[in-house]
Amino acid sequence: MRLLLDTVTFIWAISSPERISRRAMSALQSETAVREMSSISVSEIAIKQARHKLMLDGADVLRGIQDLQLRILPYTSEHAFHLFSLPVHHADPFDRQIIAQALSEKIAVVTCDETFSRYDGVKVVW
Repeated sequence: MRLLLDTVTFIWAISSPERISRRAMSALQSETAVREMSSISVSEIAIKQARHKLMLDGADVLRGIQDLQLRILPYTSEHAFHLFSLPVHHADPFDRQIIAQALSEKIAVVTCDETFSRYDGVKVVW
């Protein structure tokens, strides 16, 4: 099963894994799971770090990606075109892009953000 980590899930996985639900952690630790993180999440972390809202640097993110054995899912124009038909249940532009990726790729999202489940077709693991 492919799993797309939401940005906050990635941050918690490397800094506060106890905040991740048992169900989500079990899914992430499954030997059959293909764990992915959006390139959008890398951008979001870099932007928040530059604004001093997050204390992770590029080396921390790279180490986390390696430790969690994540694949980076590039954000494509196909993903972006899903935004045109996406209802505005979520105001966060980063999350909307991750939702568009999840829909386009038909991939489950590991997130505690309940708003993700308001989108038809998005499977949330938490």
